[in-house]
Amino acid sequence: VQLQASGGGLVQAGGSLRLSCAASGRTFSGYVMGWFRQAPGKEREFVAFIASGGYTYYANSVKGRFTISRDNAKNTVYLQMNSLKPEDTAVYYCASKSEYAGGSYFSDRYYAYWGQGTQVTVSS
Repeated sequence: VQLQASGGGLVQAGGSLRLSCAASGRTFSGYVMGWFRQAPGKEREFVAFIASGGYTYYANSVKGRFTISRDNAKNTVYLQMNSLKPEDTAVYYCASKSEYAGGSYFSDRYYAYWGQGTQVTVSS
């Protein structure tokens, strides 16, 4: 299973970016797709997840600004990020876990597969 994240970059505060994460090597259905991020000097933190049926959940820090979506036909998950703030600066990782496996959808320790990360930098 491989996850390939893309779409990061440098943007001014208030701007937008859309991250993509393409999965290959297995069927996309039955897996939760999550986005996490890690800022310099900080631990990796949960951003959002989307279940195979479309249920979504967001960290409070991004709620109302970020939107996670998935295209099961393309085996791709997206993270639309609007109204970006300097504190959103981080390396963003996509990850997946089986919905039939145990563990929290909010904790990175339960996600089995990870993309390589894409840098998002928001300037003030």
